[in-house]
Amino acid sequence: MLRKVFKTGNSVVISLPKDALELLGISEGSDVSVDLDREKRQIVISPAEDSLAIAGVDEAFAQQVAEFIDQYRPALEALAKA
Repeated sequence: MLRKVFKTGNSVVISLPKDALELLGISEGSDVSVDLDREKRQIVISPAEDSLAIAGVDEAFAQQVAEFIDQYRPALEALAKA
């Protein structure tokens, strides 16, 4: 799949197709890992390792909290400004 590189603000951006994002479980606001394979001259983008495993916190609960934050991020940010 051919994609264009374009500038937005001070950054250079590559849009990613919806089906690839869905397959990887990545959505707007997700953390991703970007690695460079110098030998193959490739950029590898993968979902970031979950850092939800905090001592004493149930992983399922932490995942629910992360999903809640993702779903309601705009409202939570607006509340934080109030």
